[in-house]
Amino acid sequence: MRLNRFLASAGLGSRRGVEAMITEGRVTLNNQTVNDLGRQVLPGDKVAVDGRPVNQLPATTIAFHKPRNYLCSKVSEGRFRSIYELLPPELHHLAHVGRLDAESEGLLLLTNDGDLAHQLLHPRHQLPKVYVATLDKPFDFSEAPRLLKGMLVEGKKAVFDKIHKAGPIQVEITLSQGIKRQIRVMLSYLGYDVRKLVRISIGELKLGTLKTGAWKTVRPDDAAKWLTPKPVKKVAPRKVKPAESQPDETSD
Repeated sequence: MRLNRFLASAGLGSRRGVEAMITEGRVTLNNQTVNDLGRQVLPGDKVAVDGRPVNQLPATTIAFHKPRNYLCSKVSEGRFRSIYELLPPELHHLAHVGRLDAESEGLLLLTNDGDLAHQLLHPRHQLPKVYVATLDKPFDFSEAPRLLKGMLVEGKKAVFDKIHKAGPIQVEITLSQGIKRQIRVMLSYLGYDVRKLVRISIGELKLGTLKTGAWKTVRPDDAAKWLTPKPVKKVAPRKVKPAESQPDETSD
């Protein structure tokens, strides 16, 4: 196993974080300092960081229902608490894959499987994520093409893959991007305030009936199956005559 993957799977941080440990000269392999990120660790090899032995932990991935007002962080800040306060100590070595902002809720994955985390985060995979946003007023679907065409957010072109009606003041949104606060910012440009935002799926993995603050283990073979991205087709909402109600569609 590559040294950087070995350290990440031992719960010492993200792949980028452990690579920094290696390049800083903090890692030894069989009592020799190693700076090669791709150095192979063989059975019986002794790995240490800052002189402390490192033992590889089994790959673990969990699906967690993040509550509102909790941070995707190891530490709390002000009125916002850390998500790790809701997890048992034996899971504190897991790293969150991506993040949800403090005010957002829903499905969050945590893992010590560096390869899985890399697959989920790499832009080329464009893993679709589905959210339900509760707005301050009903959404006018005549404005949907602006969201599907895209707009600049933090200097990047931000687009919705899909947007459908999910309730009187709720919309279901599919994204394959990961720009900070993308949904809230894009909708605010059109004059909408997002009162509640819940992520209900990542790829083929669904939040389902998982209760707020609860978690469940995701088996490696299930992760490979559920988290395989499928092509996302942008679907423009059908035009609605004034006398009709807004479309009530659901995504795939």
